[in-house]
Amino acid sequence: MSKQKVEWVCKECGTRQKKWTGSCAACNNWDTFVEELKLDPNVGRFEAKRSVEAARPVRLNEVKTEEYARVETGFNEFDRILGGGVAAGSLSLVGGDPGIGKSTLMLQLARSFTDKGKRVLYVCGEESAAQTSMRAQRLGVTSPDIFLLNETIFSNIRQQIEQIEPDILILDSIQIVYKNELASLPGSVTQVKEIAMECMHIAKGMGITTFIIGHVTKSGELAGPRVLEHIVDTVLEFDGNQQHGYRMLRAKKNRFGPTDEVTLFQMGEMGLSEVQNPSEIFLEERSKNLPGSVIIPTIEGSRAIMVEVQALVAQCAFSSASRRSTGLDSNRLALLLAVLEKKMDYHFHSLDVFVSVAGGIKIVEPAIDLGITMAIASSFCNHALPPELALVGEVGLGGEVRRVSRIEARIKEAIHMGFTKMIIPKRNLKGLSKSLTNSIEILGVELVEEAIKSVMR
Repeated sequence: MSKQKVEWVCKECGTRQKKWTGSCAACNNWDTFVEELKLDPNVGRFEAKRSVEAARPVRLNEVKTEEYARVETGFNEFDRILGGGVAAGSLSLVGGDPGIGKSTLMLQLARSFTDKGKRVLYVCGEESAAQTSMRAQRLGVTSPDIFLLNETIFSNIRQQIEQIEPDILILDSIQIVYKNELASLPGSVTQVKEIAMECMHIAKGMGITTFIIGHVTKSGELAGPRVLEHIVDTVLEFDGNQQHGYRMLRAKKNRFGPTDEVTLFQMGEMGLSEVQNPSEIFLEERSKNLPGSVIIPTIEGSRAIMVEVQALVAQCAFSSASRRSTGLDSNRLALLLAVLEKKMDYHFHSLDVFVSVAGGIKIVEPAIDLGITMAIASSFCNHALPPELALVGEVGLGGEVRRVSRIEARIKEAIHMGFTKMIIPKRNLKGLSKSLTNSIEILGVELVEEAIKSVMR
């Protein structure tokens, strides 16, 4: 028997080489090379039936664009982030932390598909068919058109696909399924890439809408090679805090609709339910006239959501002060504290500072900077902000309040939630419609100290 050949493959860019090196010469990333067995050219991939005619180049203005047939899932918000429903023959990757609700969502979607007359094959590789059936019964999923298959060998899964001929295929999960023709372990770079290519041929060649559930690493990124995200049509990321029960589903990639769209779910005894008004959910437990609490209109996808940011500044009992944040970047917090010390002459060297976004969600946009600084200043001065006040703005290193995007959507959401006063960057005042300025009192500021002094009287 001939000796198996080994290659080293970069997880980020896919560069192949014969020896291991610390960094990749193509993408300059460190520690990205993994060992991979060289594939036998005699082992072919499964390819669905399709025309053997070679493709020919076509002029751009002569291409006939056909609208993809879409299937509505019954989840209005889920259909919205996909661009109007699930596209037939699409390949979607769903990732998230363990226990976040990926399998629960797939079972609920399977029930919706069967209500539309579709046949679903659910490959439950990580659990037995009995365990999956018990979860389905708890969720009220009892359709006879859902077939459960407890299998991890892809050749056996392929045979069942050819026999059942499902309209929807759900693979749970791609890290547990493997091809026995390959010598590498399940979940390796080779196996994940090959299984993803097989699923692509099934989705595109046979027109079977396919969902793949994927694991995530400790850093929160999807496990496996980066090429996995390039192969699929849609990448959906589940995020949220399990203690709060809220789940945020984000479309990171979407070939059939907009990207960065989000929808909010709430986990209950009967599974996931959509949250139609996230702002109301996040503000229902808000305590008014509380120092350190501010309300900020943030943008998630195409919608504005009102969130509460809380800050606590307390005397430090140790030699070094603590800086803790939940739901936002800790480096951004350190920057804003430095701006407050420079511009407002606040001294935090002997004080602990804690900042948290209520509701367990994460916010990364810089438009919340002004809200964070106001919350810290409110707690530092022990002065509660007006309960009818909302504010938004990006803070620069010089203490200037910079313009933010989509200001009208933020103002409309604040008006909808009953706020009567709002502080925004002065450069955003230009171009605002009179209907907005007549509905809410708007104050434009240029500097952080100007915003703080306007409410800390």
